[in-house]
Amino acid sequence: MNPPTFLHFALACRDPLALERFYTKHFGFRRVRLVPLGNEQIVFIKAGPLTLELFQARQPAPALPAEGDGPWYPGWRHLAFRVEDVDATLAALGDDARVTLKPLDFDDFIPGWRSAWVADPEGNIIEISQGYVDEL
Repeated sequence: MNPPTFLHFALACRDPLALERFYTKHFGFRRVRLVPLGNEQIVFIKAGPLTLELFQARQPAPALPAEGDGPWYPGWRHLAFRVEDVDATLAALGDDARVTLKPLDFDDFIPGWRSAWVADPEGNIIEISQGYVDEL
């Protein structure tokens, strides 16, 4: 049996189209499918092998908005994107994203590894990282 391949990451959103605009503008996503569901729609956006499936939220969030590098309760903490330059990426994001944790250097672990964390328009935490390499 072949190992599974990643299909998509689904997000329930207050405003799926606002998230689509954010990820398209700043992270190179593009719309690959729109599925109408009565008065709602599911928006699929893709960048490289990563697909986000954006649903209209039907309930309020059960927890306070995430801060720092993401929540520490069970569940997803953050999405991470590899970029060439963290500082240049933060400058390009401008007012479109709120920095939740300023850039940190992890040279003690991997020379050149640097990351910062921002919140997207829905408050989901995104890690922006440069210089990380796999050990194996």
